[in-house]
Amino acid sequence: MRHYVLKISIAFLLTIGLLAACDTDIENESIQNPYTYSDLYYQNLRDFKASDHAISFMWFAQWGAQNSMAVRFTGLPDSLDVVSIWGGGIPPKENTQLWEDLRFVQKVKGTKMLYVAIVRLGAEDDSHDFKQILNQGLALPEGEERESLLGKAIDMYADYYLDQVFENDLDGFDADYEPEGDFLTGQYFVRFIKRMALYMGPNPDQTKEERLKLIHERYGTEITDTNKMLCIDGSEEGELVDYVNYYFLQSYGGGTSYPSNWPIEKCVFCCNMGDNWKGSMSEMYEQAKYEPIKGHKGGFGAFYGHRDYLIHQYNSEPYQRFRECIQIQSPAVH
Repeated sequence: MRHYVLKISIAFLLTIGLLAACDTDIENESIQNPYTYSDLYYQNLRDFKASDHAISFMWFAQWGAQNSMAVRFTGLPDSLDVVSIWGGGIPPKENTQLWEDLRFVQKVKGTKMLYVAIVRLGAEDDSHDFKQILNQGLALPEGEERESLLGKAIDMYADYYLDQVFENDLDGFDADYEPEGDFLTGQYFVRFIKRMALYMGPNPDQTKEERLKLIHERYGTEITDTNKMLCIDGSEEGELVDYVNYYFLQSYGGGTSYPSNWPIEKCVFCCNMGDNWKGSMSEMYEQAKYEPIKGHKGGFGAFYGHRDYLIHQYNSEPYQRFRECIQIQSPAVH
């Protein structure tokens, strides 16, 4: 099944080099007077992103610079579905312009903003309460008391990231699983994700009412969002399939292979724009074009996707290649 986005004003593209993909209003043909988006345009964007379709995704870094649209949230393609805020943690509250940009893209354009972190419990600073509990558990011999403390540390670590999401009104969490010998592997990682799944993601063991009760108990009754996303990249634990929205595959060399125990509709194939942005990015086109025999894939994406803003011989306009791949994956209505 294909899903569709609407045509964008060419005059606007020539003016500021930003493309989007959802509008039914008449184009403004004057380059001197850039197109002003209507409420309907943004509603179309939000409706498209809320529909069942293969998503576009990127890890977005360097947003703290703010010295160019290439590193601002408002410079991202309008039709981009999901962003993992990479390379700096939560934006500082004192940077009001950055937060205004983020909120506009999140609330008006409907782009989901995820907090992302490499989850290595053992590598965390000893000043954290959860790390102190972990250290106490690891110092004990094998047994029930040790496992109880380890489980408590994992739950506290999950709660730490949940707080980052809910207290900053973000749309979910992207767990970057690169343990490199860390403690948080196997069933310990499964426990970590299932703890987070009490508050976000498609938890099959929980009703909406049960989730809302937990959210209200921890974050207050003013928070009513029970649909925050839970995503992972790197782990192939089949036990987690039902608890996450998407599996972001780091398919940096190209290709569309994926773990057989994961459904294709949850697999988002991600290329390495960070290292390969000066090239043709043929691997991104390959991943955008790929369609399974039945249904649709999770989508396509890019690491350091914002580098596609840069203009060079293979990219004549900001985000030309990324936008072309969005169109390939979800063709516009003509």
